[in-house]
Amino acid sequence: MIGAKEAEFYRENGYLLVKGVIPKADIEVMREGVERIIQRAAKAKKDANHAWQGDYLPADELKKLVLKGFHDVHYHDASFMRAMTHPNMAAVLTQLIGPNVQVHHSKMLVKPPENGAAFPMHQDHPYFPHANHTMLAASLHLDDADEANGCLHVIPGSHKQGPIPHVGRHYLNHVEYPISMGTPCPAEAGDVLFFNYLTIHGSGPNRSERTRRNVLFQYKDPSDFPTENTHIDWGAGLMIAGENPHFDKAFPKFTVHAEQ
Repeated sequence: MIGAKEAEFYRENGYLLVKGVIPKADIEVMREGVERIIQRAAKAKKDANHAWQGDYLPADELKKLVLKGFHDVHYHDASFMRAMTHPNMAAVLTQLIGPNVQVHHSKMLVKPPENGAAFPMHQDHPYFPHANHTMLAASLHLDDADEANGCLHVIPGSHKQGPIPHVGRHYLNHVEYPISMGTPCPAEAGDVLFFNYLTIHGSGPNRSERTRRNVLFQYKDPSDFPTENTHIDWGAGLMIAGENPHFDKAFPKFTVHAEQ
């Protein structure tokens, strides 16, 4: 789906928007899946507001904002697994990461109309640092996104700065790194914004009457190992392309405790 020119753009800028990665019919199925996940989460009393707290917005404005976010969506609906492993996705990932591509985790983000929460500028690196920094996010758009409904902003080339200290691991100083500093990345449903986990990014609130739904798939090279024992996911290790050269490191080790 992309050539050498696009791959070089990613290496230089730390991000790449690829149009029409996932077919529209599949996007509609995932939209329906999102609604069912939200309903099941509410029934299980697991639908807390995930809007980020902090001083990047006035307190009276911040308390009005809502964000629904759930990890591991490919465990909740098969349509997300199909998107995660779609041949078009793999075709791009092998150009950006290399012949061997491995899943780290997935996440769903829903910004409801009029009060969908902002994401202050940040790197993903503090959440799951790895040695070789091959980790990237593939942000699949389930809705058209623009600045009015809180599309992503990126700072081109910021991945070359390496890891930057964050406020409580969550986000960068909002005075030094305002969202307006980033380049907006409007996209249509089915488009995917790929960005390195060192690329500084964020998004403004959803002030429109339209929902903004995204699914993030995090991928890496299987030879790029974590440097901290953090954000270990049950799904980490699924191979999307190529092979895992490390037979004894095919998946994380877990201890299962009986529910109380």
